[in-house]
Amino acid sequence: MSDRRNTPQSRLPKDWPNRGSSQFVRATGLVWHVQTMGSGPVLLLIHGTGAATHSWRDLAPILAQHFTVVAPDLPGHGFTESPAMRRLSLPGMALALQALLRMLNLQPQVAVGHSAGAAILARMALDGQIRPQCLVGLNAAVMPLGGIPGQLFSPLAKLLVGLPLLPELFAWRARDTAIVEKLLADTGSTLDARGVALYARLVRQPSHAAAALGMMAHWDLQPLLRALPRLRPPLLLIVGANDRTIPPADAVRIQALVPGATLATLPGLGHLAHEEAPQVVADLILDHARITGALSG
Repeated sequence: MSDRRNTPQSRLPKDWPNRGSSQFVRATGLVWHVQTMGSGPVLLLIHGTGAATHSWRDLAPILAQHFTVVAPDLPGHGFTESPAMRRLSLPGMALALQALLRMLNLQPQVAVGHSAGAAILARMALDGQIRPQCLVGLNAAVMPLGGIPGQLFSPLAKLLVGLPLLPELFAWRARDTAIVEKLLADTGSTLDARGVALYARLVRQPSHAAAALGMMAHWDLQPLLRALPRLRPPLLLIVGANDRTIPPADAVRIQALVPGATLATLPGLGHLAHEEAPQVVADLILDHARITGALSG
């Protein structure tokens, strides 16, 4: 008999944000944690590396007043099972999400991605895996790192991901809340105590840390960069001017590459702008959805 004490379902805390909207479904060989709320056109929310559904805790309920909001934990993140490391690549993530959407029988009219989540959605749109009427990138991480960091980052991540005890060491170090607070402050965002506590719960899980590191090790954005001029769904880029994780200037470069892309800059907000000012971000998404015809009224 299988031991259910360490299943994804059993690990979901009773006070997890929007827990009443959570379900666990199987697709592409994984058990996924997915939150669904609201009614109307389908809006897909995809979080970035190292995050989970908690990232949408305040934004999703606002959007759910107008949409059927669907927000999964990416493979290995939060409370979704971990795949083989090779499946944490950008194409691997895109294929996994396509399988999940097929299983749920969902076709998103609006697709919103934060950081690496924006890269996944752009890849899916380019490959016809989703056909949304519009896309939104929140501090989108779709530009490859340049210079010395770009030459070192992926090889270093691949080296580190091969060290089996590293995720356990990172999770152990994250028991110190001050370390988690510094990691978040380094994004340029200021979160309240609850937001810090939620991230601390995640990074204290070795499997979550391993998945985040695995994504970094297997991420290659060069093919996406070359394909961006072919991106057809109207793209809105929302940028926190104080983002210290993704240079705000990257959004200007993306806008120049993608025909018809628009840019909205939010002064004083950082990489986690959607957590700092969910109503402001929601209003921008809703306006974009109305302008593009994805939302009426």
